Amino acid sequence: MTLAISPELKERVQRIAAKARRPEADVIADALERGHSLDWQEAFIDKVNAGLADAERGAFASAGEMMRLLNTYRST
Repeated sequence: MTLAISPELKERVQRIAAKARRPEADVIADALERGHSLDWQEAFIDKVNAGLADAERGAFASAGEMMRLLNTYRST
């Protein structure tokens, strides 16, 4: 299938694909199949990258905090 989109929209899809390290077709399919708008995808990628940066700096949950979280969802 061929899709005609504006140069601005094409550039935006290319930026998102590059940031997410995904093919451009996947970005478009995510929007069409799952309803994940380009705004949503950009925000998601930014949040994931921020979380990864926090983890790399060591600003992440401690082992005790993780155990408390896991125990919250464990069945008895």
